Amino acid sequence: MAYEFEGVQYGKLRDMQEARRARYVQLLEEGLNFTQAAHAVGVSKRTGKVWRNGRTRSNGRNERPLVDWYGGRVKDSTTTVSSRYLSIDERIEIADLSRSGTSVRGIARRLGRSASTVSRELRRNAHPADGGYRPHRADQLAASRRPRPKRRKIRPGTDLYAYVAAGLRRHWSPEQISNRLVREYPDNDHMRACHETIYQAVYVQPRGELRRQVGNALRKGRAVRHSRSDGQSRRPRFREPMVMISERPAQIEDRAVPGHWEGDLICGTSNKSAIGTLVERTTRYTVLLALPDGHDAEHVQRAIITKMGQLPAPLLNSLTWDQGAELALHRAITASLDMEVYFCEPHSPWQRGTNENTNGLLRQYFPKGTDLSAYSQDYLDAVADELNDRPRKTLDWAKPSERIIELLNTMQYAQ
Repeated sequence: MAYEFEGVQYGKLRDMQEARRARYVQLLEEGLNFTQAAHAVGVSKRTGKVWRNGRTRSNGRNERPLVDWYGGRVKDSTTTVSSRYLSIDERIEIADLSRSGTSVRGIARRLGRSASTVSRELRRNAHPADGGYRPHRADQLAASRRPRPKRRKIRPGTDLYAYVAAGLRRHWSPEQISNRLVREYPDNDHMRACHETIYQAVYVQPRGELRRQVGNALRKGRAVRHSRSDGQSRRPRFREPMVMISERPAQIEDRAVPGHWEGDLICGTSNKSAIGTLVERTTRYTVLLALPDGHDAEHVQRAIITKMGQLPAPLLNSLTWDQGAELALHRAITASLDMEVYFCEPHSPWQRGTNENTNGLLRQYFPKGTDLSAYSQDYLDAVADELNDRPRKTLDWAKPSERIIELLNTMQYAQ
């Protein structure tokens, strides 16, 4: 059945409505007010208002306006909502330039867009049959992705949800989980979730197991950073001369050679108990030291010698520590392990950045204000194993345990 509007027939009601709105726009441009323009095209003043302002449904969802009218200028409803989106004209130009052999950066310069925008457009909207780029189809695909809300990707009952939940139980961060998915499921697009998607699945859902798990997995209890004391630097407190970090060879700084460690203590309630932490700079492999009888210099050097003495000699090149009194017997460590000890400048924790980061991760297992002397060496070894089994961004999402095994195998092969 055909419809007629101002002498023109349209095969569909939708086409007639579009013609009414186009005429409505034209009358507004000619100077008619809203009421006059609406009556001229055969609709009510309220309908004209809906065309201009959109509609709010009973479920609270806002529908966009069918025509945009502001500042005396009217834009058709088919134009791009925002300049941040590519328009159909830009997509046509992308198709033409791409067929002519213009590079992605050349197309971006012509459009005044970033190269990543053009590259992403050609990749996401390529035709699956031949990989070609068709601008009108690309525009339709982009429009179909735009409406919100969308169905959540991480839903209970899916394999992706199970993997994310398992990662959180192992105290992996959302970013670690996201990148490990790519590594373990390289050909499965359904097992993909960026870290922001995982955070949204946690914080947007009002309740559920996943939310509780992430609440327990938060690594730092404080919400704001505390200012550091700007007191005077401490004086050297050791009888034996210290070798400062400024004298450390350059090969240690660039992590080119393995076997160089950073160390520190994490303390419990009122600093009455502590655990020793050692992390290898190249592989981020972590070793923990139980100190049940105290963390004075005698007990600390004995724990370091006992635990580090179990490692192969090529992994015992150096140790970097702060100027804490617990390492006053550093000469005994050097003599026993043939391992040079370097000291950081006062109030300079960034000089042991790898160890500081590791201590922050360990606070998940050993919160501040707890008695750390109660933990056995076996328990600390289990915690270290779990930490060494986490994928790390700085290792290209490999695990410290994987890297240390590769390193040991290489050393064995070299011998």
